[in-house]
Amino acid sequence: MLTVILACAAALLALAAFAVVIVRYAAATPIIYGMTMIVTAISLAAAATPLFGAEPAAMRTLPLGLPWLGAHFRLDALSAFFLVVVDLGALCASLFALGYGTHEQAPQRVLPFYPAFLAGMTLVVIADDAFAFLFSWEFMSLSSWALVMAHHREPGNARAGYVYLTMASFGTLLLLLAFGLLAGPGGHYSFEQMRAAHPSAALGALALVLSLIGAGSKAGVVPLHVWLPLAHPAAPSHVSALMSGVMTKVAVYGFIRIAFELAGAPAWWWSMLVLALGGVTAVMGVLYALMQHDLKRLLAYHTVENIGIIFIGLGLALAFKTYAMPFAAALAFTAALLHVFNHSLFKSLLFFGAGAVLTATGERDMERLGGLIHRMPQTAFLVLVGCAAISALPPLNGFVSEWLTFQAILLSPQLPTWGLKLLVPAIGAMLALSAALAAACFVKAYGVTFLGRPRTGAAEAAKETDRFSLVAMIALSAFCLIVGIVPGVFIDALAPVSSSLIGAHMPPQIGAQWLSIVPIAASRSSYDGLLVFLFMVISGALAATAIHRLASDRLRRAPAWDCGYPDLSPVTQYTAASFAQPIRRVFGSLVFRAREYGEMPPPGDVRPASLKVEISDLIWDAVYAPIASGIGVAADRLNRLQFLTIRQFLSLVFGALVILLLVLAIWS
Repeated sequence: MLTVILACAAALLALAAFAVVIVRYAAATPIIYGMTMIVTAISLAAAATPLFGAEPAAMRTLPLGLPWLGAHFRLDALSAFFLVVVDLGALCASLFALGYGTHEQAPQRVLPFYPAFLAGMTLVVIADDAFAFLFSWEFMSLSSWALVMAHHREPGNARAGYVYLTMASFGTLLLLLAFGLLAGPGGHYSFEQMRAAHPSAALGALALVLSLIGAGSKAGVVPLHVWLPLAHPAAPSHVSALMSGVMTKVAVYGFIRIAFELAGAPAWWWSMLVLALGGVTAVMGVLYALMQHDLKRLLAYHTVENIGIIFIGLGLALAFKTYAMPFAAALAFTAALLHVFNHSLFKSLLFFGAGAVLTATGERDMERLGGLIHRMPQTAFLVLVGCAAISALPPLNGFVSEWLTFQAILLSPQLPTWGLKLLVPAIGAMLALSAALAAACFVKAYGVTFLGRPRTGAAEAAKETDRFSLVAMIALSAFCLIVGIVPGVFIDALAPVSSSLIGAHMPPQIGAQWLSIVPIAASRSSYDGLLVFLFMVISGALAATAIHRLASDRLRRAPAWDCGYPDLSPVTQYTAASFAQPIRRVFGSLVFRAREYGEMPPPGDVRPASLKVEISDLIWDAVYAPIASGIGVAADRLNRLQFLTIRQFLSLVFGALVILLLVLAIWS
């Protein structure tokens, strides 16, 4: 199967080159996206085989890269699972792009880099040495940067690309240092050699911190998330879905590979660091999302929140693994991986929905939308499924993985360390808060965008999206429902991954009655998504039948309750800002440094009242703005070097050489 996957990666690279040749023709869009669908479908079938079979890990070495090293590739259970996430997301995105891509104004900036981006993510997941991993990682970053810059003339997109490229380079540098430490003085760059090296506790801890920062910057962990709400809205919507739903999971893969396999036995404080970052990331991400009016920017911030949920599960798994609690560790690890899969589904669905709205109206600002449920009914229903799934409402998939995470949190009293006994319940409270705020956020997003009356002419004239986009969203909606009602099938598929890294896995779930899931034992807790789904369908059908059969058949029309505003103008509706106002006033002074400036004209003055709200990003102001300012000052100082004479240049080079020789002499 590894040979098939490598052939698919090569085919994607060939498609990227082929796109350069045919991009000038109108048929280029369906050809490239259609062929990409075929390639990713083949790769998906090959990657899913190790999860449902007992195949051993497959390895290949290609004569590429460093002459004495070559390029090592390996397909094991972990890489197979993340490859399924990559290929399923790519398959749905390519299907969506068959319709969405026809509206692309600059296909020559998208088509060549799209299959290259997919090939980069594929190679990262199957790379089995540091050189191949970092080369593929940087290739993935640069190709996605090119896609972010596809619409570089639009305001803010150039800055988004610059920030993204800077953070990506920073993350790659730290991963390079992490692999350098694990390789040791002997230069053992292959992962097989790193696994056998068993690094010391100090070396493993340093590698973990470097990987947490390096991979966390790509995943969107707070405070390394600043690029994400800039880059995701700038990219085309199908690329945004891949970056948010898939690429961030490739970063999670990189962290798991280092922290759970290459860095050696974990220490107890590793989990506290990961848990704290995960809890803060979950809460901060959803709070920032609540303040947004841009639909795609709101979804980008919600990626930050869900990355926090995933890292909470990984932190719990590290804690339980440290204290030899394999079944609890397997539960937490499975919850994290299941949320990786679930988030890739409903976040891709929601970005597709945002892309459909953008195509139909030309607007991303929720304040300029409204009433789309009457003009785009199919899109509205499918986006509603995604909103319910990301809000962790049963019987959809988001509920299952978050419920499993809470079940793992409930096992924390068994941990012997008081620090973890105090921290884990606090993280559980933060997770519960983020779940509640996520539900509020998507009530706001869906209500302001799809309900009410159109606020602009663009929303009034909107029409339903194309059939390819609808089919892609229908497929993802079906997956959200299937994973929610029969989660045991997917939990059992994760057993090989958990066994390979934790040494244990959750009990088999498929044999349980009514396809329910039992994380530890039936006496403790269980959940049956199928029964919940059947109850909702049957009770809803009975209620609808009773209303239509037993209610009066007389038709009565009356004006809607107008809240004291008889003028049915769209401006009297709730807005995104007014919906978020109570939460902004609760958290605003602490998290956003929010300030409100209101102006009420005196009696007799016909000017309208006005309210202006200013929200600050404290992390950007406290961390990144000073760094950017310092770099600017240093660059201005160093700019003088380009005006040196040849004699001064030679003197500078000679002095630097002498200093380096002295350092080497002292070091040796």
